[in-house]
Amino acid sequence: MARYTGATCRLCRREGKKLFLKGERCYTEKCGVVRRAYVPGQHGQQGGRKKFSEYGLQLRAKQSARRYYGILEGQFRHYYELARKKEGKTGDALLAILESRLDNVVYRLGFANSRAQARQLVVHGHFSVNQKKVDIPSYLTKPGETVAIVEKSKNNPQMKSIVEANASHPVPKWMEVNREGFEGKILSLPEREDIDLEVEETLIVELYSK
Repeated sequence: MARYTGATCRLCRREGKKLFLKGERCYTEKCGVVRRAYVPGQHGQQGGRKKFSEYGLQLRAKQSARRYYGILEGQFRHYYELARKKEGKTGDALLAILESRLDNVVYRLGFANSRAQARQLVVHGHFSVNQKKVDIPSYLTKPGETVAIVEKSKNNPQMKSIVEANASHPVPKWMEVNREGFEGKILSLPEREDIDLEVEETLIVELYSK
């Protein structure tokens, strides 16, 4: 499937905020948003950010959400259609679906430094769901399922260093992690208050509802 291959920091600068796409680098002075706090492009330094129209605000909200999770437009629209058919608020359902993706779960459990790295590790076959290897990053996990590092990868130096580096990172309350056993469990679907990202889901729903 197609994937964005350009400079990652340009995405954060375009949205005017940190999307935390490069792991620990985003927390240092090397962060692109810190070093160059203006939009990318030849005219980026010639003034502040323009004032957005209503449509512009809705578009930026959608683009930010897509880029947080590393999803292309077609798949993001598909998730919106799934959310629209569920009971309750469409925006909350959309975020719950996005959070349930296997690559996001791997990242949230601390088994990857970023969602992009999580996606790569999943594709390379380092993870299982309920003891069955799954190499599809978009796999939607469900409450009760266990996500684990496969047996042959538990002694992989890279995997061990990642888990150790993220040992102090908090895990959302809708999942639990057993770092010694290299596994985590989905306890429930995430509620809106469990998701700590700056996503304006109401604007996204307004955009797609037109």
